[in-house]
Amino acid sequence: MKFTVLTIFPEMIASFREHGIIRRAVEGKKISVAALNLRDFATDRHQVTDDRPYGGGSGMIMKPEPVAGAIRAAAKAMPAARKILLTPRGRVFNQDVARELAACEGLILVCGRYEGVDERICQELIDDDVSIGDYILTGGELAAMVIIEAVARLIPGTLGAADAAENDSFSDGLLEHAHYTRPPVFEGQPVPKVLLSGHHRQIEDWRLESSLMQTLLKRPELLEGRDLNSREREILEKWSTAIRRILEAYSRRK
Repeated sequence: MKFTVLTIFPEMIASFREHGIIRRAVEGKKISVAALNLRDFATDRHQVTDDRPYGGGSGMIMKPEPVAGAIRAAAKAMPAARKILLTPRGRVFNQDVARELAACEGLILVCGRYEGVDERICQELIDDDVSIGDYILTGGELAAMVIIEAVARLIPGTLGAADAAENDSFSDGLLEHAHYTRPPVFEGQPVPKVLLSGHHRQIEDWRLESSLMQTLLKRPELLEGRDLNSREREILEKWSTAIRRILEAYSRRK
């Protein structure tokens, strides 16, 4: 998988490429991460990439010439790549979108700045608008890094464990189960005994319950539209029965 980021701050991408799983994936030739400096495609001697908006208003707009030139240069090197503009008005990035993008041959990520990009770029040279959330950033570089890491994790061979990506939160629509490591007791709090038992089936059952509990407490909306399997329904019904019993006992004491 090839990633090319179009930005006025290519050094941000260069630093990102040198750390963690991204560095290992690049060294292992599982992915490539490059940056093109939009200023190199400016048409004036001062390499200006922004200008005042027509019609007035605050802020500046990214000029079309540098962005168009950079997109076309990247697309020439990566003809099958998907051209994505990182913008707050785009569809919200999530794990499903990450899986969709991981199936692409490459991604060209256009980092907006200022008040946005000239609309003519959006109409003619962009395949998709993507946002990493309903909030505003100064530019698209951080969003590009988020997308690269989330997508790279899904590329076979990028992660150490063969099933690591499949076990992540949201991979099956639930939050991931709680995790524990040494020591077995920390500040009086022990690791759940089942995790020390060596019984793999019991451990898997515990992890499913933990995953459901994490999701119920922190992201209940994920359960509301979920097509529950028989085991998940059994666990939730068990909890429901226990909760009703507690409430009935409380009512009797009133």
